[in-house]
Amino acid sequence: MTGSAVPSPPRPPGSGSGSGSGDARTTLPLASTGEPERLRADAARNRTLLLEAASRLMAGCGATNLTMESVAAAAGVGKGTVFRRFGDRTGLLIALMNHREGLLQAAFLSGPPPMGPGAPALDRLHAFGPALMRHEREHHELILASRTDPLRTYAVPANRLRISHVAMLLRQARAEGDVELLAHTLLGSVDAALVHHLTTDRGMPIERLDQGWHDLVTRLCAGP
Repeated sequence: MTGSAVPSPPRPPGSGSGSGSGDARTTLPLASTGEPERLRADAARNRTLLLEAASRLMAGCGATNLTMESVAAAAGVGKGTVFRRFGDRTGLLIALMNHREGLLQAAFLSGPPPMGPGAPALDRLHAFGPALMRHEREHHELILASRTDPLRTYAVPANRLRISHVAMLLRQARAEGDVELLAHTLLGSVDAALVHHLTTDRGMPIERLDQGWHDLVTRLCAGP
């Protein structure tokens, strides 16, 4: 009995005709466990190639003239590949925005103070608004072109991360009230469309908008 409890080493497929379930399991191709990782790596690499092709096109023709067909041609793939990867044109534009968002996220999540960790929450809040306004002003055409569905804007991961980050800083700075709603209010004051309107159509200097952000942060975190 004790000898039969020791499992026999697996035999390669075809080496015997054992009828036990253990023998049947050994015929499974164990190397396939790495296949999903390889597929994910290939998918990520292809996605990056498509985004780089889209970025090159957008630099020449602008976000409003970017099409799924032109991206496919520039990347040397079929149009169906681009649709499968991004769903539709809005999905492509959002993916492009998220691709560029990485630098901003790195700055406020792990970059140096005052925006990154290591500075007091209030200082990080004061630094975040001006940096965000300049980021969105640089990419305003792409941002506005991607907003074909207003509700979709709030669901993208980049926006959710901004809300969570600002709410966390407000909480740490002991702001009074519902910090999630306050975070939406603060970020709404530096929305890309509003900043573009104020700086381009109204001719306001960006420094005036910076001061408006600082005033709001100071009032929200002043305490009772």
